[in-house]
Amino acid sequence: MTIFGLEENAVRTAVAAVRTGDTGAAAEAEPGEVFARAAWTSIAEPGDGVAGTVVGILGAAGALRAVVEAWPADRFSRSLAAGVDENGAGDAAGLRPELEQALARWRPRLSSAEVMRSLQQAQRTGTALLLPGDPLWPEGVEDLGRHAPLALWWRGRSGAVDALRHSIALVGARAATGYGEHVAMEAAAGLVDRGLAIVSGAAYGIDGMAHRSTLASNGTTVAFLAGGVDRFYPSGHDALLTRIVEAGAVMSELPCGAAPTKWRFLQRNRLIAAASQATVVLEAGWRSGSLNTAGHAAALGRPLGAVPGPVTSPTSAGCHRLLRDYDAICVTTAAEMAELIGVGVDLELDLTGTDGATPRERTSEQVRVFDALSVRAPRVPAEIARRSGLSTAAVLGALGTLDLEGSARERATGWVRVT
Repeated sequence: MTIFGLEENAVRTAVAAVRTGDTGAAAEAEPGEVFARAAWTSIAEPGDGVAGTVVGILGAAGALRAVVEAWPADRFSRSLAAGVDENGAGDAAGLRPELEQALARWRPRLSSAEVMRSLQQAQRTGTALLLPGDPLWPEGVEDLGRHAPLALWWRGRSGAVDALRHSIALVGARAATGYGEHVAMEAAAGLVDRGLAIVSGAAYGIDGMAHRSTLASNGTTVAFLAGGVDRFYPSGHDALLTRIVEAGAVMSELPCGAAPTKWRFLQRNRLIAAASQATVVLEAGWRSGSLNTAGHAAALGRPLGAVPGPVTSPTSAGCHRLLRDYDAICVTTAAEMAELIGVGVDLELDLTGTDGATPRERTSEQVRVFDALSVRAPRVPAEIARRSGLSTAAVLGALGTLDLEGSARERATGWVRVT
C-alpha cells in the first residue's frame, strides 16, 4: 500500500512522530490527511486563499490528490462545485479564474520526498504538527476564513499554546528607542502579573524585549516565525528563541527548513493578530511593519491599542497614526492594555450577601493591594507592602477583605490574585 506514492508504513511512522506525545493532537486524524496537511504547508504560500477554499471543500487529502494527478482546471472546478453542493463548505463561485494560476503555483512545488524530509527534520528537532480540530488549535485563527493556516508547526510547551486563549500581542519597531523598550518591558511584566500570555514575532527591538521581559517575569510567551521553527530567525535571537521553546512556544505555518521572506513576514503578522485577543503597538515608525499587524487586528475586529510617544519622535509616528486614523485605543499602562480584553475592569467588591445588599466599592488601600498581587507568583505581605507603598499592617487588613470577597487567596508561599 502507498500514500501519495510513498510506502504507507514510512508515511505512518513520519506522521506519528509529529502527532504523538504532548502535541495536543486529535487521535482520529488519518495519516493520509495529516501528510496532506503537512504537504500543503510546503505547496501553498501562507495565506493562500485559493488553497484554503480548495482544502475546505475537498479536504487536504482530496485536494492534494487532485493536484498530484494533474487535474485540469475544469475538472477541478466541477469537483469543487459538487463539494459545495454536498457539504456546504466553502464557496466555489468565482474560483475558476484563480484556479489556473494557483495550479501553476502549486505544481512546481509538488515533492513527496520534500514533505518527508520536513517531517523527519521535525522529528529531529522535537517539532509537532497542529491541525484544525486539535484541542490546542488556536481558535482565533479561524477568523481568517479562507486565509487561515492549513496547519501549524510548533516547538515548546503545550500549555503555552493553550495560553493563546488568554493572550495579548505586543509588537513594535525593530529600531526601538530606550523609551520603547522600557514601555515594552513594563507592559509585558504587568500583563504577566495579570495572568496573560504575551504573543509577538521575535524580531529585534520591541518584539525581543516583550519576549525577554515575559520570560524574566516567569510568564508565558509565544513567538510566531516567518520561516520554519527549526531555523531561528533572526540569528541574533537564537538564544532567546531557545529559551522561548523551553518556557513557551514557537509557531509557524511553514514546514521545517523553510526560509523567511518579506511576504512571509507580512503573512506571519496576520497570525499574531488572529491568535491573540488584542494587539498593542508599543512603538512604531510611519511605515513600520507593526502597522501591518495592527491592520490585521482591526480587520478581524480585535481590540487595538497604541502607546503614544514624544511628538518629536519618528519612532512613535506610527502609533500616533493608529490613534488618529485607525481608532486605536490610547493605552499607557499594563492595566489599560489588559482592559482591552476585559481583564481587571471590575474593581468593585462582590460582597452581596443573601440579604441582597449593594456591593461596596474598594477602599484605596484595597485597590493598591489588589494591584500589587500577581495571578501566578505568590507574594508575602512584606513584598506586597513594598509594591503598594503601604504598611504591612494595612496590607494584612486589605488582604483579609480581598480574601472574603474571593479576589485573593493565601497559599503556602504567599498571596495570589484570583481573577
